[in-house]
Amino acid sequence: MLQITDHGRVREIRLDRPPVNAMNPELVTLLTDKLAKAGDQADAVVISGRPGLFSAGLDITALLHENREGITRFWGSFLHLLRTIAEMPVPTVFALTGHAPAGGIVISLFGDYRIMASGDFKTGLNEVQVGLVVSSVIKNALVRLVGPHPAENILVPGRLLSPDQALDIGLIDEIESDPEATVDRAIAWCENLLALPRQPMLLTRAMFRRDLIGFFDESNEFSVETFTDIWFSETTQNTLHAMLERLKKK
Repeated sequence: MLQITDHGRVREIRLDRPPVNAMNPELVTLLTDKLAKAGDQADAVVISGRPGLFSAGLDITALLHENREGITRFWGSFLHLLRTIAEMPVPTVFALTGHAPAGGIVISLFGDYRIMASGDFKTGLNEVQVGLVVSSVIKNALVRLVGPHPAENILVPGRLLSPDQALDIGLIDEIESDPEATVDRAIAWCENLLALPRQPMLLTRAMFRRDLIGFFDESNEFSVETFTDIWFSETTQNTLHAMLERLKKK
């Protein structure tokens, strides 16, 4: 489900769970563990995906088979993954190698930098379209990145964006020509930082990320239990099942 490659001082963690790198409980736990180890063993980290598809987000098909306890446990694990990314002690860059909707872009909000491949790809937080609501920590991370009004314009209608549109509002930081160039550029971005005096770079980085980490400690009206309640509501269940039926017909 993950491919680990060291490019000198930069460790690449590539999502490789066919067909769409959807995040199920096992992948979320494994990615969290590998990131924690990379923070101790490498000087920078690149998280990439399969060519043409970084990640389709949460594995709705698998999660619809979970009971209430399973969904509660999964959402807690997913939030732990986000916090692990936010607290990475080394620069962590996302090479968005293709489509990155919903959970695919969500995890990147907590990294240092986002580079997306050019092409007919989509990204954005489309949770409302499938009957879900993002947690406050995700909303706050998005506002931190793009500003309050653009964040509202993305989240409320659940908009999906092209790479150019995502770049225009600051949801991503760069566009590269193709998926592999995206990975190469992410590695080069890390290497440029690593060429700087290490301690001043890391301390300055930590200073600017303190607010991001602090979001996890704030009072959160959207708790794990609230997510679980919404997940099992009739409206959300009907919407998710209808979405899966449409996908099966494609």
